[in-house]
Amino acid sequence: MDVTPYFLMNLSFKHYFNKKDSILRWLDELLPGGRQMLKYLLKRVGFIFISLFFIITITFFLMQAAPGGPFTSERKVPPKIEEQLNEAYGLNEPLYVQYKEYLVNIAKWDFGPSFKQKGQSVNDIINRSFKYSLILGLEAIFIALSLGVLLGVFAALYHNKFGDYAAMIFAVLGISVPSFILAAILQYVFAFKLQMFPIAKFDSFMHSILPAIALATTPLAFIARLMRSSMLEVLNSDYIKTAKAKGLSNRVTIYRHGIRNAILPVVSYIGPLVISILTGSFIIERIFAIPGLGNEFVESITNRDYTVIMGTTVFFSILLLFSILVVDIIYGLIDPRIKITGNKGDQ
Repeated sequence: MDVTPYFLMNLSFKHYFNKKDSILRWLDELLPGGRQMLKYLLKRVGFIFISLFFIITITFFLMQAAPGGPFTSERKVPPKIEEQLNEAYGLNEPLYVQYKEYLVNIAKWDFGPSFKQKGQSVNDIINRSFKYSLILGLEAIFIALSLGVLLGVFAALYHNKFGDYAAMIFAVLGISVPSFILAAILQYVFAFKLQMFPIAKFDSFMHSILPAIALATTPLAFIARLMRSSMLEVLNSDYIKTAKAKGLSNRVTIYRHGIRNAILPVVSYIGPLVISILTGSFIIERIFAIPGLGNEFVESITNRDYTVIMGTTVFFSILLLFSILVVDIIYGLIDPRIKITGNKGDQ
């Protein structure tokens, strides 16, 4: 019996595992704990795909269970034409066949055609509109994080003084006033009365200022309150008192030791912040007539454009799940006390 093929196969397996071990050792040398981080990332990505599967499945069957259909409107479509439309879009197929085809298309990054926008696919709509939502979202996140942290630190440094009271009144108002009411107030005061900014559309940077402020105000106020309480706790901690006793100036103590530790709860809030910005953009984009993905989502619900509803839901879910993963990694890099491992006690 010729044992050469088995011998060669054994050599190939040994070569593969040796190469894999060398890569992992190189990763550990390049980044301490790199092997554990790689295992953690693979595990989290696996959970993301499982979550996406359930999100896609639930969204698909909810759309199927919704009353009416994609071609239901005030003006009744003749039965023969509706039958032809259902056949053209594959809606006359059994439910399990539609579900299987939808999963296969999603795996190919194909969300299907739009039922209402002729000649447009859901991918075309996402590619066309997402850039506006991305710009608006990044501006709102920047405003919320920068001003929220600044306001929280200011309130903590002037605890129980006028600055603290003024900052917290602003924070309470920011949390209490809904974004759509604030958007209407900003439009009336700064666009209609003072004419400092455009009232709607999204043709330049000036068009993005008012919607970004309206979108960022609520998370800004929450970050300010979160940063204030965290900063007060840090300022009363023993290592801050020790640093001051050693003769370090207040500026060095606050900026080098205080803010770095106090900002950790804010970093953990970035995940919910992204969720708040994305869901809030649905209303804000509609009010300011911004042709973003949130506006397209609202219009698709009004028009019963089921493929656009499902496609945007899946797309937003992917953004949210990966943003939470990025936040967890950043949290571990900022705070050296937190180790990213592949064990059950992960943090």
